[in-house]
Amino acid sequence: MKLSYQPFELELRHRFTIAKFSRTSTPLMLVQVEHEGQIGYGEASMVPYMGESYDTATAFLNKLDMGRIRFPFSFDMITSYLDSIAAGQPAIKAAIDIALHDLDGKLQNKPCWQLLGTEPARMPDTSFTVGIDTPEVLREKIKGGDDCEIIKVKLGRDNDKELINTIRSITGKPLFVDANQGWTDRQKSLEMTHWLHEQGVLLIEQPMAKTDPESNAWLSARSPVPIIGDEAVQRLADVGPAANVYNGINIKLMKSGGTHEAKLMINKARELNLKLMIGCMSETSCATLAAAALAPQCDWADLDGPFLTANNPYKMPQFTDGKWVLNNHAGLGLELAENIH
Repeated sequence: MKLSYQPFELELRHRFTIAKFSRTSTPLMLVQVEHEGQIGYGEASMVPYMGESYDTATAFLNKLDMGRIRFPFSFDMITSYLDSIAAGQPAIKAAIDIALHDLDGKLQNKPCWQLLGTEPARMPDTSFTVGIDTPEVLREKIKGGDDCEIIKVKLGRDNDKELINTIRSITGKPLFVDANQGWTDRQKSLEMTHWLHEQGVLLIEQPMAKTDPESNAWLSARSPVPIIGDEAVQRLADVGPAANVYNGINIKLMKSGGTHEAKLMINKARELNLKLMIGCMSETSCATLAAAALAPQCDWADLDGPFLTANNPYKMPQFTDGKWVLNNHAGLGLELAENIH
C-alpha cells in the first residue's frame, strides 16, 4: 500500500465571500494510494477557517503507517486508526478515506456508489452557490450556474434582503440560503424566515451561532422553512444532539472525515427523522464524485465545487438536467485531466 501526495492551490472563478470570511483560492492536498496496480485518488480541501493547512496535512501524512491498512478494507478500523493519529483534522482524514474508497471500488471492480448501497436514479438536483457580492457581480456569477436548477445564496450581513431581491430580478429558480451563523436576533430571524419563504427559499443553513443551540432550536420550531445545521454538525457524534435543535443537517466529507463516516451520519439522521443535505467545500471533481456517490441517499445536494473553480485538475464529471450522473466505472469514476501527474 503506497501513499503519495502533493499540495495544490485551487483557484476560484470569483472571490468567494460569506458572512465572516473572503478568499480567492483554497489550499488542497491531493492524495494517491496505490495497491496491486490500482490507484485510489482523494483530496483534502483545507478552507482556512477550519484550521487545516499544508503543514498540518503533511505532518499528519508523515505519521501515517500504511502497513496498518490492508485490503479488504475495514473502514471502521481505518477511521479509528486515523482518529488515533491526531484529533480533529477531518479534511486530511477525508482525503485518505476517499482515496481508499476509490481504490476499494477499483480492486473490487465496482463503482463506489454501488458499494455504498446508492440508487443513482434518486440523485437530487445540485445547487449553484453565489457568495456575498455587489449586484453587478452577482448577475455575472449566476450566469455560471445556468446548468443548475437551484441557486444557493450566502447571507448573514445587514443587506440580506437586497441580495435576495437582486437575485430575484435575475432568476426565478428555487433558492437555498446559508447564513453561516450570521444572524443574531431571534425575532428578526423569524421574520426573515417568513420573508424568505415567500421568495421561494427551500431551506436555511446555520442561521445562528453553532454555540447557541437554544436560539437555533427556537427558530427551527417556528420557521416555515427547514433549518439545517451545518457548522454545528461535524461528525457522527453531533447528529444525535442536532435532532433536538435543527430540522435537518448538512453533511460534508471534509467535516465528517470522509465517505465512511458520512454514510454512518446519513443512517443515524434517517433514524432520527432529520432531513439530509450533502454539501461541499471548494473541491475538485474527486471529492465531488465521492459525495455524489452518497447524494441519492439525501434530500438535497450542494455539490457545486467544479463549477466554482478555475483550475480543476480532473475532468468535469457528467452533469445532466441539474444533476450529477453516476457512471458504472470502478471506484469513483474519476477521469484524469492531462495536467495531473
